Amino acid sequence: MNNTPEDLPPNSGATETAVKRRANVALGWGFLLSLVAFLSYIPVFAKYPVTRDVPWVNFLLFAVGLVFLFVGLRRAFAQPSLYRGKITGPILTILSVAALAFFCFMIFSLGKHLPPSTQAPKVGQKAPDFALADTRGATVSLASLLSTSDASHPTKGVVLIFYRGYW
Repeated sequence: MNNTPEDLPPNSGATETAVKRRANVALGWGFLLSLVAFLSYIPVFAKYPVTRDVPWVNFLLFAVGLVFLFVGLRRAFAQPSLYRGKITGPILTILSVAALAFFCFMIFSLGKHLPPSTQAPKVGQKAPDFALADTRGATVSLASLLSTSDASHPTKGVVLIFYRGYW
Protein backbone atom coordinates (compact mmCIF):
# COMPACT_ATOMS: atom_id res chain seq x y z
CA MET A 1 0.00 0.00 0.00
CA ASN A 2 1.45 3.34 -1.07
CA ASN A 3 0.54 6.25 1.12
CA THR A 4 0.40 9.62 -0.53
CA PRO A 5 0.07 12.78 1.54
CA GLU A 6 -3.62 12.98 0.62
CA ASP A 7 -4.24 9.48 2.09
CA LEU A 8 -2.80 10.31 5.51
CA PRO A 9 -5.07 11.48 8.32
CA PRO A 10 -4.77 15.23 9.04
CA ASN A 11 -3.44 14.80 12.61
CA SER A 12 -1.14 11.83 11.98
CA GLY A 13 2.04 13.87 12.32
CA ALA A 14 3.42 12.45 9.06
CA THR A 15 4.83 14.83 6.53
CA GLU A 16 5.42 14.51 2.82
CA THR A 17 9.00 13.35 3.40
CA ALA A 18 7.81 10.37 5.43
CA VAL A 19 6.00 8.89 2.43
CA LYS A 20 7.88 5.94 1.01
CA ARG A 21 8.90 6.72 -2.54
CA ARG A 22 8.85 4.04 -5.22
CA ALA A 23 11.99 2.72 -6.85
CA ASN A 24 12.54 4.19 -10.29
CA VAL A 25 13.07 0.94 -12.20
CA ALA A 26 13.18 2.72 -15.56
CA LEU A 27 16.59 4.12 -14.61
CA GLY A 28 17.92 0.68 -13.74
CA TRP A 29 16.61 -0.93 -16.92
CA GLY A 30 17.97 1.89 -19.04
CA PHE A 31 21.45 1.66 -17.57
CA LEU A 32 21.41 -2.15 -17.79
CA LEU A 33 20.44 -2.05 -21.49
CA SER A 34 23.16 0.50 -22.20
CA LEU A 35 25.70 -1.67 -20.43
CA VAL A 36 24.62 -4.75 -22.38
CA ALA A 37 24.80 -2.76 -25.63
CA PHE A 38 28.33 -1.63 -24.83
CA LEU A 39 29.72 -4.96 -23.65
CA SER A 40 28.04 -7.34 -26.10
CA TYR A 41 29.51 -6.17 -29.42
CA ILE A 42 32.84 -8.02 -29.41
CA PRO A 43 31.85 -11.31 -27.74
CA VAL A 44 28.48 -11.65 -29.49
CA PHE A 45 27.72 -9.38 -32.44
CA ALA A 46 31.17 -9.04 -34.04
CA LYS A 47 31.00 -12.72 -35.00
CA TYR A 48 28.20 -12.24 -37.53
CA PRO A 49 28.60 -10.28 -40.78
CA VAL A 50 25.13 -8.73 -40.54
CA THR A 51 26.03 -6.99 -37.26
CA ARG A 52 29.80 -6.70 -37.65
CA ASP A 53 30.08 -3.83 -40.11
CA VAL A 54 27.16 -1.79 -38.75
CA PRO A 55 26.30 -2.79 -35.18
CA TRP A 56 22.61 -1.98 -35.53
CA VAL A 57 21.56 -4.30 -32.69
CA ASN A 58 23.88 -2.48 -30.30
CA PHE A 59 22.56 0.90 -31.45
CA LEU A 60 19.00 -0.35 -30.98
CA LEU A 61 19.85 -1.50 -27.44
CA PHE A 62 21.43 1.87 -26.71
CA ALA A 63 18.34 3.67 -28.05
CA VAL A 64 15.92 1.63 -25.93
CA GLY A 65 18.17 2.07 -22.90
CA LEU A 66 18.30 5.84 -23.36
CA VAL A 67 14.51 5.98 -23.71
CA PHE A 68 14.18 4.16 -20.39
CA LEU A 69 16.71 6.52 -18.80
CA PHE A 70 14.90 9.64 -20.01
CA VAL A 71 11.56 8.25 -18.81
CA GLY A 72 13.16 7.57 -15.43
CA LEU A 73 14.66 11.05 -15.29
CA ARG A 74 11.32 12.61 -16.13
CA ARG A 75 9.67 10.62 -13.35
CA ALA A 76 12.36 11.53 -10.85
CA PHE A 77 12.21 15.26 -11.52
CA ALA A 78 8.50 15.65 -12.31
CA GLN A 79 7.26 13.59 -9.34
CA PRO A 80 10.04 13.61 -6.74
CA SER A 81 7.57 12.78 -3.98
CA LEU A 82 6.67 9.48 -5.70
CA TYR A 83 9.88 8.35 -7.41
CA ARG A 84 13.51 8.18 -6.40
CA GLY A 85 16.39 8.96 -8.74
CA LYS A 86 17.17 12.66 -8.68
CA ILE A 87 20.80 11.88 -7.87
CA THR A 88 21.40 8.47 -9.44
CA GLY A 89 19.37 9.23 -12.59
CA PRO A 90 21.67 11.89 -14.03
CA ILE A 91 24.74 9.87 -13.07
CA LEU A 92 23.47 6.73 -14.85
CA THR A 93 22.38 8.78 -17.86
CA ILE A 94 25.77 10.49 -18.17
CA LEU A 95 27.54 7.12 -17.90
CA SER A 96 25.26 5.65 -20.58
CA VAL A 97 25.75 8.57 -22.97
CA ALA A 98 29.52 8.36 -22.39
CA ALA A 99 29.42 4.62 -23.15
CA LEU A 100 27.51 5.33 -26.37
CA ALA A 101 30.02 8.04 -27.39
CA PHE A 102 32.99 5.74 -26.69
CA PHE A 103 31.28 2.88 -28.55
CA CYS A 104 30.73 5.12 -31.60
CA PHE A 105 34.35 6.27 -31.41
CA MET A 106 35.58 2.66 -31.32
CA ILE A 107 33.37 1.51 -34.20
CA PHE A 108 33.59 4.48 -36.56
CA SER A 109 37.07 5.81 -35.87
CA LEU A 110 39.35 3.16 -34.41
CA GLY A 111 37.85 0.37 -36.53
CA LYS A 112 38.80 2.18 -39.74
CA HIS A 113 42.47 2.63 -38.87
CA LEU A 114 43.69 -0.85 -39.68
CA PRO A 115 47.39 -1.41 -40.24
CA PRO A 116 48.42 -1.83 -43.88
CA SER A 117 49.08 -5.33 -45.13
CA THR A 118 52.69 -5.44 -46.33
CA GLN A 119 52.49 -8.95 -47.79
CA ALA A 120 49.35 -8.48 -49.92
CA PRO A 121 49.89 -8.56 -53.69
CA LYS A 122 49.80 -5.19 -55.43
CA VAL A 123 47.44 -4.37 -58.29
CA GLY A 124 48.76 -5.91 -61.52
CA GLN A 125 51.29 -8.13 -59.71
CA LYS A 126 51.30 -11.84 -60.56
CA ALA A 127 49.66 -13.85 -57.79
CA PRO A 128 51.72 -16.59 -56.15
CA ASP A 129 50.58 -20.15 -56.82
CA PHE A 130 48.30 -21.66 -54.20
CA ALA A 131 45.92 -24.60 -53.80
CA LEU A 132 42.51 -24.61 -52.11
CA ALA A 133 39.56 -26.97 -51.83
CA ASP A 134 36.62 -26.32 -54.16
CA THR A 135 32.92 -26.83 -53.37
CA ARG A 136 33.20 -30.60 -53.90
CA GLY A 137 36.28 -30.92 -51.70
CA ALA A 138 38.77 -31.47 -54.54
CA THR A 139 42.04 -29.55 -54.39
CA VAL A 140 42.39 -26.93 -57.12
CA SER A 141 45.54 -24.89 -57.69
CA LEU A 142 45.86 -21.53 -59.37
CA ALA A 143 48.24 -23.00 -61.96
CA SER A 144 45.67 -25.67 -62.95
CA LEU A 145 43.00 -23.01 -63.41
CA LEU A 146 45.24 -20.93 -65.67
CA SER A 147 46.51 -23.84 -67.77
CA THR A 148 44.73 -24.88 -70.99
CA SER A 149 44.12 -28.53 -71.80
CA ASP A 150 43.95 -28.05 -75.56
CA ALA A 151 44.53 -25.35 -78.12
CA SER A 152 40.84 -25.03 -79.06
CA HIS A 153 39.95 -23.31 -75.78
CA PRO A 154 41.09 -19.75 -75.19
CA THR A 155 43.40 -18.81 -72.33
CA LYS A 156 41.63 -18.84 -68.99
CA GLY A 157 41.57 -16.02 -66.53
CA VAL A 158 41.03 -16.01 -62.78
CA VAL A 159 39.65 -13.18 -60.70
CA LEU A 160 41.00 -13.06 -57.15
CA ILE A 161 39.15 -11.07 -54.53
CA PHE A 162 40.81 -10.34 -51.21
CA TYR A 163 38.42 -9.57 -48.38
CA ARG A 164 40.23 -7.53 -45.80
CA GLY A 165 38.42 -8.15 -42.55
CA TYR A 166 39.16 -7.11 -39.01
CA TRP A 167 37.44 -9.90 -37.18
